[in-house]
Amino acid sequence: MSDPTRPTVPSSDYIEHARLEAARRGAAAQPPESAFSGAPDAIIDRVRAEVAEARLRLIGLSHAVHAVAEPAFEEHASAELVAAAVRSSGVEAEVGVAGLETAVRAEFGSPDAGRTVAILAEYDALPDIGHACGHNVIAASAVGAFCALVAALDGDARRLPGRVVLLGTPAEEGRGGKEIMARHGAFDTIDAALMLHPFGFDACEQLWLGRRALEVTFTGIAAHASALPFMGRNALDAASLMYQGIGLLRQQMLPVDRVHASLPEGGDRPSVIVERSQLNLYVRSPYPETLRELSGRIADIAHGAALMTGCGVQLDWDIHPPSMPVKANSELAARWSAYQRAVGRAPFPAGVVPDTLAASTDFGNVSWLVPGIHPTIAIAEPRVAWHTREFADAARSPQADEAVVDGAFGLAATALDFLFDDELADEVSREFDRNGGRIPAVRYFGEKGAL
Repeated sequence: MSDPTRPTVPSSDYIEHARLEAARRGAAAQPPESAFSGAPDAIIDRVRAEVAEARLRLIGLSHAVHAVAEPAFEEHASAELVAAAVRSSGVEAEVGVAGLETAVRAEFGSPDAGRTVAILAEYDALPDIGHACGHNVIAASAVGAFCALVAALDGDARRLPGRVVLLGTPAEEGRGGKEIMARHGAFDTIDAALMLHPFGFDACEQLWLGRRALEVTFTGIAAHASALPFMGRNALDAASLMYQGIGLLRQQMLPVDRVHASLPEGGDRPSVIVERSQLNLYVRSPYPETLRELSGRIADIAHGAALMTGCGVQLDWDIHPPSMPVKANSELAARWSAYQRAVGRAPFPAGVVPDTLAASTDFGNVSWLVPGIHPTIAIAEPRVAWHTREFADAARSPQADEAVVDGAFGLAATALDFLFDDELADEVSREFDRNGGRIPAVRYFGEKGAL
C-alpha cells in the first residue's frame, strides 16, 4: 500500500519512449553539412590543445560557480569568478555593463577589422535548488572557449581577423537579462552569437519556445464568510475560475503551447471572503505570432473570471522582458555539429528531439537580433529534468565536466570559423536575412509587453 502522505511517482515511460524515438530518428538523420572550409586547421588544432590543457581549470570554474549558486541579478560572486578566469588569460574583463551590475564583458581581437562574434555565458541559479539548469556548465564552457582562443593565437590580437567578445549574461531564469542588455546596446556591434545549454540530449538544433510572464490581480470585497457572504466579492473565486478556464483552454491550444501558474495570494482566513488574489503565469508558444494570440486568449479568460465574480482585475504583462523563440542559424549549427562529432559526440539535427520537451530561453531574443545558435549538450539521462535537484546534482557530475571541455572546444572552433571564413559568414548573414532579419522583441510586445 502506498503512503497517502506522499505524492505518487510520475511515470517516466513517455521520456523513455521519447529517448528511444530520438535515437531512432537520430540514427536515420544525416548530420547537417557545411560546404565551407572554416578556420585554418592549424588554429583549430591549437584551440583543441589549449582547451585540453585548461581542462582542470575549467572544471574548477564550473564547480566554483555551482557552489555559490546565486539567483538572478544577485550573481556577484559568479560574475567575479568569470571575470577572474578571463583575466588569467591576459585579457581585461569588465563587471557591470549593459545596464546590469552582474554582467561581464571582455573582448579580444582587432576592433577595426573583420566581424565580431559573441560567446555568451550564463551563471544564475534557481532559488532553493541551485544550478538546476546547469548554468555553471554554460559559464565554464564559454570562458574556456574565449581563453583557449586567446591562447591559441598567443595573445596576439592582430592574428585574429575580427573580434571575439565574451558576454556574461545574468538573470536568464525568468528575468530576461539578455533582453535588458540588448536594450542597453550590448548586441549592437555583434555579428553572430553562440552559446550552449546542458540537457539530456546532444542536439545542434531543437525547439525553444517563446515565453511571456503575466501577473493577474483580482480585487474583491471582504465580508464575513458565514454571517454576510452575500455582501462580499470573492477574489479567490475569480482566481480559481481563471485557473479552471486555462485548464479548459488546453483542449484548443497548439500541441506545444504551455501555460502554467502559481497562486501567491489567495486569502489568509477561511472566515473572510477573500478581498485580493493573485496569479502569476508563464505563457509559452513556438512563434511570436502564436504567443501573442495565446496571450490574448489568456487575457480574455482573466476578464471573464472577473466578470463572473464581480471582481476587479488588473493584468500586468512582462514585468520581466518576454523571451522570443530561438531562431537557430543552420550554417552555424552545422559547424558546431562537426566539431562535436570530432570529440565523440553525435548531436541530433533539427526535428529529432521531440518538441514536447521544449523550454524557453532569453537567448531567443538575441537570435532575432543577430545570427546565433543555442545547441544542447548532454550531462544526464533524458529522464533527469531541468529545474530539479537531480539536475543540479548532474551539473556537477563527471558527465557535466566532460561537457564543459567538449563545449568549450566547439564554441571556440565555431567562433573562429565565422571570423576566418568570409564565404561562411556571408551565408550565415544571408540565411538570417531570409528568415526575417533583425526583429527586436519590442516590435511584437512593446517595452512593457502590452497587448
